[in-house]
Amino acid sequence: MSTIENYDVIVLGAGAAGLFCAAQAGARGKRVLLLESGERTGRKILISGGGRCNFTNTGTRPANYLSENPHFSKSALARYTPRDFIALVEKHGIAYHEKTLGQLFCDGGAHVIVTMLETECREAGVETRLRTPVERVEKTDDGFAVTTPSGVLHAKAVVVATGGLSIPKMGATGVGYDIARSFGLNIVEPRPGLVPFTFSEAEAERWSDLSGLSAEVVATANPKKKQRTPPPTFREKLLITHRGLSGPAVLQISSYWRQGEAVTIDLAPGYEVFLHMLEPTTRRDETTMLNLLRDHLPTRFAERWLTENPPTDWKNTSIQRTEALVHAWPVTPAGTEGYAKAEVTAGGVSTAELDSTTMQAKRVPGLAFIGEVVDVTGWLGGYNFQWAWASAFAAAAAL
Repeated sequence: MSTIENYDVIVLGAGAAGLFCAAQAGARGKRVLLLESGERTGRKILISGGGRCNFTNTGTRPANYLSENPHFSKSALARYTPRDFIALVEKHGIAYHEKTLGQLFCDGGAHVIVTMLETECREAGVETRLRTPVERVEKTDDGFAVTTPSGVLHAKAVVVATGGLSIPKMGATGVGYDIARSFGLNIVEPRPGLVPFTFSEAEAERWSDLSGLSAEVVATANPKKKQRTPPPTFREKLLITHRGLSGPAVLQISSYWRQGEAVTIDLAPGYEVFLHMLEPTTRRDETTMLNLLRDHLPTRFAERWLTENPPTDWKNTSIQRTEALVHAWPVTPAGTEGYAKAEVTAGGVSTAELDSTTMQAKRVPGLAFIGEVVDVTGWLGGYNFQWAWASAFAAAAAL
């Protein structure tokens, strides 16, 4: 006769949110089982930040997150801050440094963060099982039944930390969404976030041979009709690739982009590029205009851009129109490079279904969703890790 396995908490998924939640729940005296479908824990952590793990951002605030409910993240982010996670990193003696815009990276490899989280789990008495996919989760009279290929497990509470659909080669699946749907919870349609754009065939012919060229720009999502707040803008690098556009500015704006929309790119933020040409004694010709634009863009990029967007004549109004276009260059991507290249999945379990203080489903007490599986998507730069830590902390504190 088989033994019935009972736990206080079963955490599904041993990524950033799952590892941290399991450790926090175990430290509170709960008997915790952590299930992971893959062969090891923290796989996406290991490849993050170029292998150095951008584990948080010191400037984290709710405005750095995209969600159908922009207020949902406030509670969790306030209760577990970047300073709290930095204290844990320092407790484990992990060396780190700050790059630009508040981004904190490990001096060594990202494996030190995984090791830290595994150590926290071990010291908290967490039981971890690898290569154990979850087939379904069902409500019982006294909690939940979690079905796996090796049997059925029981727990008073279940935390879904299975992530999204990004980077499928790392084992990403939609099981978290399936679990939510099985309980009647709504899902905000998932889509690739922090992902490069692709060109149409015609645009690729114009630009793809400039692959590798970059420039500092400001990228803006075109405002939606009746939008109450102005769209976010990102001043960072743009990179031309053989397939489209990438770089931090593009990755940032991609989370706000929808198919068929244009984005606006300022190629020379903060400068009046052709102001000198409006003076009566200045030469007005292609060479002068190119030389001025080359101060802000690589030569080949400047040459191509002016070839594609030449002034109609050399009158003031035409020069001014070209100036305006430099600062509001509309680009309509054909699409994105999809989940294979997406750093995160935007959308997910609707925040309308969840209690922001406990991360539990309002209609299913004891069933929590944390991290990327939830419709809370951070900007590039450590914000998604901070959401993982904060949402995991909130869930663990309420179990």
